[in-house]
Amino acid sequence: MRTERRLSESEARLIPLRMLAHLGDAVFHLHEREREILTSVSARQLHDKATSRVKAVKQAELLDLIENKLTETEADIVRRARNLKPAGYRKVGQSAYRKATAFEALVGFLYLCDPVRLDEIFACLNPGTQAEPAAGANP
Repeated sequence: MRTERRLSESEARLIPLRMLAHLGDAVFHLHEREREILTSVSARQLHDKATSRVKAVKQAELLDLIENKLTETEADIVRRARNLKPAGYRKVGQSAYRKATAFEALVGFLYLCDPVRLDEIFACLNPGTQAEPAAGANP
């Protein structure tokens, strides 16, 4: 992803958590699409694989995978975002929705102030997966 730092941590903390989650949702979608274009052989397969990981339930599971690796600041962002009143959840339980919002807020926060750390977090979510180019793809 990006390697330059755009905002200081204190500046990023001033952004409302829902806005961080909104940004984080887009960033995570992009991350998944970047990851999948290297392994998918069709547009349909690309879509199916990427969307399977951007659902609230899956994001909640991903947060569980990394929660013990978070810094104090990151854990605070997650805690505060998880405690937001849900804006609306339909197909998933409230707990999964809250965790997904917290995951997205963390991604948005790190995207703005520490993209190197965001890449470390993403690497934790995909351990040992070195993407192989899809058949017929140019390296």
